[in-house]
Amino acid sequence: MNDSTAPRPERLVLMNPGPVITDDRVRAALAGPDMCHREPEFSDLLTRVRHKTTLAAGGDDRHTSVVLTGSGTAAVEAAVSSAVPHGGGLLVIDNGHYGERFRHIADAHGIRAHRLELGWATPVDLDAVDRALAADPGLTHVGVVHHETSSGMLNDVAAVTRIAHAHGREVVVDAVSSIGAERISLAADGVDWLAGSANKCLEGAPGLGFVSAARTSFEALAGHPRRGYYLDLHRHYAAQEKAQAPAFTPAIPGFYAFDAALDLALAEGWEARHARYTALARRLRDGLEALGLEILLPPGQRAASLTAVRIPDGCGYAELHGGLRAEGFVIYSAQEQLAADFFRLSTMGQMTQRDIDRFLTALTRILTARG
Repeated sequence: MNDSTAPRPERLVLMNPGPVITDDRVRAALAGPDMCHREPEFSDLLTRVRHKTTLAAGGDDRHTSVVLTGSGTAAVEAAVSSAVPHGGGLLVIDNGHYGERFRHIADAHGIRAHRLELGWATPVDLDAVDRALAADPGLTHVGVVHHETSSGMLNDVAAVTRIAHAHGREVVVDAVSSIGAERISLAADGVDWLAGSANKCLEGAPGLGFVSAARTSFEALAGHPRRGYYLDLHRHYAAQEKAQAPAFTPAIPGFYAFDAALDLALAEGWEARHARYTALARRLRDGLEALGLEILLPPGQRAASLTAVRIPDGCGYAELHGGLRAEGFVIYSAQEQLAADFFRLSTMGQMTQRDIDRFLTALTRILTARG
C-alpha cells in the first residue's frame, strides 16, 4: 500500500511547538473578505488587534503593541535591533538555543553582547546576572527567554527584570512560546520589551509577530540608530500609532485569525489556559513515565506547553517520527546538542485528552513492536 492509498488518520495532532491546532473559529476567520490595507476597515482591525495583544501581554493604558508580518524571530530581532542604543550592549542569558539566538541577533546588527552561558537546560543563575551587570555598566539591556523551547524550561523573567532594573537596565523578553499560557505581565513585572508570536500559546495562525512595550519606550526609539529597515520598530510604531496603518503590506488573513484567537485567549484567560495545558502535559508525562521514558527536566522547571523526552533505546528519531506520523501525530526533534538523544512534544493549541490517550496508545504500539 503506497502513501496515496493508505488510510488517513482521523485527526492530525500537531505536537510540535507551533504552529498549533487552532479553534474552528480561528480557521474560519482566515477566509475573511479581501481587503485593502490602506482602507478604514483594516485600520479598525489593526487597532483592535494591537489593543488585544497589549492586554494579553499584561499591559495597561501606559503600554501598546506593534504587530509585524513575520515570525516570532522577526519580533525578537526587531526588539533587540531597535531597543539597544548606539554604544549600548546586551547581556545574553543563554541556557538554550533561543537564549543563544539573542547573541546571533546582536552580532548580526553589530551590537556588543556579553553571553552568560549557563548550559542548556540549566536554571538561570540570578547571582551571575547581578554580577555581570555590576561588572559592565555598558550592558544597557538584558535578553532573556521566558520559555526556552529547546528544553521546555521556564525561566524566571520577573526575577531577572527586578535585578536588571536595580542596575538601571532594560529587559528584552522572548515570550514567543509562553505568552497566553504562562504568567508574564508588562505592568506587574515591569517587563520593558516583550516579543511574541500569534501562532503558539495564543493559538492564532502563523505569520504574525509582535512587540509590546510602554508607549514612552516606543516614542524614545526616534533617537535610536536605524539598524534595519523592515524590522525598525519605530517605523512600525509611527505608522500604526499615528496613522493607524501598517508600514508595509501586512498578512491580512493572519490579522483576521489573530483577532479571533485573541478574543478566545482573553475570554479564557492565561490562568485557565495554563491549567488546560498543564492537565494535558500531566496526562502526557504520566503516560511517558509509565512507559519507562525519561523526561529531561524536573517538574519544577517545566513549562506547561512542552516536554522534552529521551529517545528510547534502539529507536532513532526518524523511525519514531515516521511511525507516529502514520498514526496521525507530528512530533518534533530536539535541537543541536540535544538532538541525538531527545525529542519534543507540545501540549499547545486545541489538543484534547483523547488526543493524548491516542498518542500514548500509538507510542506504546510502536515501542512494543521494537521489543
